[in-house]
Amino acid sequence: MSYMKDSYKRISETLKKNFARRGIDAFYCPTKEEAKDQILSMIPKGSSVTWGGTESMREAGVCDAICQGEYEFIDRTTAHTPEEARALYGKIVCADYFLTGTNAFTTDGELVNIDGASNRVACIAHGPAHVIIFASMDKMCASVSDAYDRIRTQACPPNAMRLGFNTPCAKTGICSDCFSPDCICCQILVTRYSRIPGRITVILCGEKAGF
Repeated sequence: MSYMKDSYKRISETLKKNFARRGIDAFYCPTKEEAKDQILSMIPKGSSVTWGGTESMREAGVCDAICQGEYEFIDRTTAHTPEEARALYGKIVCADYFLTGTNAFTTDGELVNIDGASNRVACIAHGPAHVIIFASMDKMCASVSDAYDRIRTQACPPNAMRLGFNTPCAKTGICSDCFSPDCICCQILVTRYSRIPGRITVILCGEKAGF
């Protein structure tokens, strides 16, 4: 395992350079606990904070820390009607910090995400002042094409099962490129460059997290 950790650390130095030339900041943390501390150190007290569905941040304890901390937490689950959800989303896109994971990333510094409701990919692309992305090293892929394959085969089926959605992949564990009403693969976002320096920060983590 020590060789894997050493390998991840060395790879992270190359990744940080590749992210940087795309206008994206990056840090490497060997453990989820260190990743949590790094993320919290980046968010000033009193900031408005929200997130898309992110198992990675939740597993690292970031979500609990935000809810229990001195932040203005914008909770999208509190909306009870479509009108309330729309009004709340207006606050989400204007948040100081948007926290999320990424479905995959490439060795060349591109982020690849697939979304169902598409609120997550929308906020990565535009809106919140800062986007902090938790990316465990097992999500690293050689290319965008490989990233897309990884997401469809390794991330989407278990995620659909977690959400209790009635999709073919939730039943078989295999993507069928479906058009199900519950499809969670509605939008695909490739973040290849950020024109706003410092807006997107990737926290690379040596421990597995999320799907």
